[in-house]
Amino acid sequence: MHTDARTLENGAVLEGDLCIVGAGASGITIARELSNSNLKVLLLEGGGFDFEPQMQELYRGENVGLPYYPLQAAAEHYFGGTTNHWAGFCSTYDPVDFQKRDWVPHSGWPIRREDLDPFYARAQKVLELRAYKYEPADWKNGDADRVPLLADSRAFTTKMWQFSPPTRFGTRYRDEIVNSPNVHLYTHANVVEVEANDGLTAVETVRVRGFDGKELRARAKRFVLACHTIQNARLLLASNRQARTGLGNANDLVGRYFMEHLEMPAGELVVTNPQTIKTKLYALDYMAKTPRGELALSPSAQQEHRVLHGTASVEGGDPADQVKSTFEFIDTAMITAVRVWEKGGKKGPHPIGVRAAELSHPVQGPPRFYHLTTRQEQAPNPDSRVTLSSEKDALGMPRARLNWQLTELDKRTMRTFYQVLGREMGRTGTGRVQIHDWLLSDDRTWPSFVSGGWHHMGTTRMSADPKQGVVDANCKVHGLANLYVGGAAVYPTAGAVNPTLTLVALSLRLADHLRTNI
Repeated sequence: MHTDARTLENGAVLEGDLCIVGAGASGITIARELSNSNLKVLLLEGGGFDFEPQMQELYRGENVGLPYYPLQAAAEHYFGGTTNHWAGFCSTYDPVDFQKRDWVPHSGWPIRREDLDPFYARAQKVLELRAYKYEPADWKNGDADRVPLLADSRAFTTKMWQFSPPTRFGTRYRDEIVNSPNVHLYTHANVVEVEANDGLTAVETVRVRGFDGKELRARAKRFVLACHTIQNARLLLASNRQARTGLGNANDLVGRYFMEHLEMPAGELVVTNPQTIKTKLYALDYMAKTPRGELALSPSAQQEHRVLHGTASVEGGDPADQVKSTFEFIDTAMITAVRVWEKGGKKGPHPIGVRAAELSHPVQGPPRFYHLTTRQEQAPNPDSRVTLSSEKDALGMPRARLNWQLTELDKRTMRTFYQVLGREMGRTGTGRVQIHDWLLSDDRTWPSFVSGGWHHMGTTRMSADPKQGVVDANCKVHGLANLYVGGAAVYPTAGAVNPTLTLVALSLRLADHLRTNI
């Protein structure tokens, strides 16, 4: 069922068993899992079914740390959330990503990779992926040229990605949600406050406000904040009428540990013999959605060198190519162009492909020269955080203030990655690696093109200890009996791969928990 919340009377109260705030990948996944159950599910989406500038403006905020994307461009504020513009890259986190690493401060999840495996398998279908297989041998496809580089290396492995179409949750799952007998979708229902009981032990209602000043409330037995990473923290911090520092924030952790994936050009590979070096497994064919690999630092090498997890794409090219970081390449103009292309029926070449072609030079025959672009986890850092701005949005809610910060470990990891890669390429006679000059400077400075991958994680991190995290292993907020957080906001560490597959897997796991705990 669907209702436009703007049609409801001022003061209306919605009643349900479960209230989900946010209809992006996490919120829609949980709602779908609980559809056709005996639970009445309220799904509150701040936007409508299409992009609206006025609604998107609510996400505008301040950037006061390292250079970062405009916050209003980094997440979509309508049904389907940021799946309305994601690129479809999917891969699993590795066992090491969940482990406590003594060389990575604040690392360790309260769950293991094995705990997520059954949910990863289920998430494949949600994201319209292929079989739940992520080993290089699984995707050889009978082609002798699709084999890993550095196959005998202890320092490097090949990490595989699959590609979602990409699944646009807002269109792919709209009819299923709207036609569900027990899921009640309310669009244009912007939640501006989470209201707890007098003892601050449980949530009673969430307050919804419209541009016209009209307000309504939703009451339920359980609540899930399934907004994007920055918005989840913003909403908890702004719910400060009863708790001065915000709900769930007794230990000053809400908003801290904001993480990204560093996505930056960092080196070049020149192979010794283009005719015999096989790199087909690493080629990116975005339109064909063929699974592809990236070189990844092995868990043993991460431990030996005391560095973070990272990978590098291996893309054939020419020394004269203009290789750009994600920050430079995927700008707001590109997002607009992709949106127009999709709305127009996907006629003509993909805008990303057009821009890539403009920056590159054709290569005849097997490439001798390869661009190496980093994809690396960010070290958990309590000083990298979301707080509230003094400015308020049109609904009277304080805007988000992002202070994105990196550590010396982040840069040392990237430099070490390429130094070790260079040694391995030389040892095996594969080629030589040239490291970009900026990476050889001190560990505290970053170039102007420092870049994240539009991947927001952290801010309500998961931990069994309330003094170390905002939510527990079941994504329930510590100290509040009935409030949960869905999405990448709960990640204690970022891993080296795109977050969406893990986000959907965690949402499926949360849905199963809620089904038996309401």
